[in-house]
Amino acid sequence: MIKGAQLYEGKAKKVYATEDPELLIVSYKDDATAFNGLKHGTISGKGVINNRMSNALMRLLEQQGIPTHFVQELSERETLVRKVNIVPLEVIVRNLSAGSFSKRYGVEEGIPFKEPTVEFSYKNDALGDPLLNDSHALALGLATREELNQIRQYALEINRLLREFWLSCGVTLVDFKLEFGRPADGSIILADEISPDTCRLWDSATGEKLDKDRFRRDLGGVEDAYQEVMARLERRFGSSC
Repeated sequence: MIKGAQLYEGKAKKVYATEDPELLIVSYKDDATAFNGLKHGTISGKGVINNRMSNALMRLLEQQGIPTHFVQELSERETLVRKVNIVPLEVIVRNLSAGSFSKRYGVEEGIPFKEPTVEFSYKNDALGDPLLNDSHALALGLATREELNQIRQYALEINRLLREFWLSCGVTLVDFKLEFGRPADGSIILADEISPDTCRLWDSATGEKLDKDRFRRDLGGVEDAYQEVMARLERRFGSSC
């Protein structure tokens, strides 16, 4: 597959064209941002970890019937994906209280929920990615009611599968962000990435944070945390990931 012109550069990835108009190459960077881009930094090796981890987990989800944009891992940092039009919704699934949920509702972190919560945010950095409900999404024309129902169904099933997987690695999946897109056939598929950038991952025994919160909160040991969670994934999958 020939890498063509760069089409887009985001906070954590670059996207390139290929000779096939329905396929793109995503290249993962070591750049790190937080608070809607207000904090900037670098996490050495993050791009490699996020690329390989996301691909391994997307393959796992595909095997369980969740359609994704993943096609083929091309190198440590680059992956071939299906071209999609991203649904401008950030889908956050929460299993325990943490982060903005704790701040918004004035509760301590680490409270288990009786059942997972699903939140939608309008994917718009200029507006600060505001929370919205189904009625708002419909009014803004972001998705149809059928698409919202499908996204919510996929999100909860992805949560079930990933919680089981991470628990087998001694890791608690606290919460995570998903993005979905529409390929040429108009269906809804999982896109973007699944990584310590987009998931809160805590050591199940100690509660130690193994994710981007170490960068957000200046906790130190960021690279070590990413490497640790990747090592656990590799032990679980073996060399196949």
